[in-house]
Amino acid sequence: MKEKKFDFHISNWVKMAALLNLYDIVAVGASYFLGLWIRFDCIVSRISEEYWGRFTQYIWIHALVSLAVFWVCRLYRAVWRFASYVELFRVVTASFVSAAVNLVLMRVLVGRMPVSYYVFGLFFQTLFMVIARFGYRFFRLIYMRRHVDKEAPRVMIIGAGSAGQMLLRDMIEAKEISARPVCLIDDDKNTWGREIEGVPIVGGRDSILASVEKYQIDKIFLAIPSATPEQKRDLLNICSASDCELMQLPGIYQLANGEVTVEAMKKVSTEDLLGREPIKPDLTDVFEFLNGRVVMVTGGGGSIGSELCRQIAAHGPKQLIILDIYENSAYDIQLELKEKYPHLDLVVLIASVRDSRRMFQVFRDYRPEVVYHAAAHKHVPLMETSPCEAIKNNAIGTYKTAYAAMIHGCRRFVLISTDKAVNPTNIMGASKRLCEMIIQSFDAMIKAGRANEMPQLFTHEGMENADKDGTGSVYQRIKTEFVAVRFGNVLGSNGSVIPIFRKQIEKGGPVTVTHPDIIRYFMTIPEAVSLVLLAGANARGGEIFVLDMGSPVKIDTLARNLIRLSGFVPDLDIKIEYTGLRPGEKLYEEKLMAEEGIQRTENDLIHIGKPIPFDTDEFLAELEQLMLAAYANKADIRQRVEKMVSTYHPENAGEKAKIA
Repeated sequence: MKEKKFDFHISNWVKMAALLNLYDIVAVGASYFLGLWIRFDCIVSRISEEYWGRFTQYIWIHALVSLAVFWVCRLYRAVWRFASYVELFRVVTASFVSAAVNLVLMRVLVGRMPVSYYVFGLFFQTLFMVIARFGYRFFRLIYMRRHVDKEAPRVMIIGAGSAGQMLLRDMIEAKEISARPVCLIDDDKNTWGREIEGVPIVGGRDSILASVEKYQIDKIFLAIPSATPEQKRDLLNICSASDCELMQLPGIYQLANGEVTVEAMKKVSTEDLLGREPIKPDLTDVFEFLNGRVVMVTGGGGSIGSELCRQIAAHGPKQLIILDIYENSAYDIQLELKEKYPHLDLVVLIASVRDSRRMFQVFRDYRPEVVYHAAAHKHVPLMETSPCEAIKNNAIGTYKTAYAAMIHGCRRFVLISTDKAVNPTNIMGASKRLCEMIIQSFDAMIKAGRANEMPQLFTHEGMENADKDGTGSVYQRIKTEFVAVRFGNVLGSNGSVIPIFRKQIEKGGPVTVTHPDIIRYFMTIPEAVSLVLLAGANARGGEIFVLDMGSPVKIDTLARNLIRLSGFVPDLDIKIEYTGLRPGEKLYEEKLMAEEGIQRTENDLIHIGKPIPFDTDEFLAELEQLMLAAYANKADIRQRVEKMVSTYHPENAGEKAKIA
């Protein structure tokens, strides 16, 4: 057996430190020799034997003491390729400290020397040390400037502060970076007309588009990590009017950590154009609430449902049940969670929320303690042509699921609602408003001790009554809390505008927008799910939680910005076509009905809508008739819904009814 050889490796920085040690010994000796030489008119023969003897006797001690001071000042650990004023300050400080220490020691050990000896010695010592440490960077900078890649993309940097300067320096000095900074933009008028690293500051944000044309800019880097989302949105909206690729520094932590480099830049995403901070609530209560519980997510394979499953799985549930009618999406999230959480007790069930017998079976067998009800038909135009299906799946499906949850001891039932439920003009929004009213009805009846009076809305024969023994005891243990969570459009969800726009851009257009003035509220999938989880953990029953989603976004602006971010010019490379509002579609969405009002919570971005009062008994009676009409595919389904939902005002309801 061969003996293993000892692999002795010396780091490059250690080698560099050793060379600098030798250099500094020579530099210290040469510096103070020059100081003595200048003192005697630059003629060696005139140096007195007394001073020469003291010099030669002490210079070795002087050099060793100086090295010790330099080590204490950490002059041998800096990366001199990136040396800045911090390293310069250290060099000067170390030089002065070593001079002061050696002045005292020399007086004590060998005697006094001329004052000019110390002054000139200190000057030359500092000079030699600075040359050695900054000379490499200086000559490298000159070399890089003379060998600029003329074909490299021309870059504009927005922000002449610390981050912009660090980014600019990195672009100039790094060989591997193919980018050429040609101008800077900053709103500080005092900087206009001046230069940083030889790159001019040409003006403020009003000069962006003119400078893009003047300097033939290919890329724009946003280097203002402290900018608010609104400020970033405004800047990016200006930049998106150009044909340049947009990139930005993700956050201020890069500045704090010194990570302001070209590699740290990221492409601007559509989320950056929304102009608000992402909601990041404290989910400690969520963890405590879900940990060790049996949790079920209906519609668990959808965009919101699957993200709910991901976050719930991370909070240590006793068991996670994914229920969906669409097997492919359910299978995808099953594979993902099994790989990421191999010890998770995961159950995936294929079922329809419209089947009360199946829902009773699921709740009886698995006894979920917390239910997140995300199953629903969500596409407005499709539901307009099939209104009865919206009622069957959304309203009646919610009722059947909620009833099964109530009977089988579920602790918390969270409905996923939408801002389209506010003053709806389409049947999908109206059906979701019905869902909210259903949830409020369950909550009101349970709190009033009248859970036994909730009708069992079943459409088939032979379904056994929930009260099997006829004693009503099943209704005496009910403590289910029902809550709804309402939010706007979700970026990147199935069927949302962003994926549709991306596909249209990939095909070369056209990008279709229904109306140039249509606006929507947007949020990301993680934001929506965080709100849903938070509502589930803190609900007391009957609330409609609403997220403050900031300012609405024009879909036309979103489409144009997405085209520019993809490297194309709107209306030139990619056409935009206005197709007209679809049946039931509104120009704008609302977060709350005017009569609801809002109540603040501990989180400034989360509010609670005050429930609109309605006659629960009358509503439940009408709901049963609505179910029968939906399953009979009645043509007057919209008129029936309009009677139950006072805020629902369908456009041309009579004509639309014929479509059904």
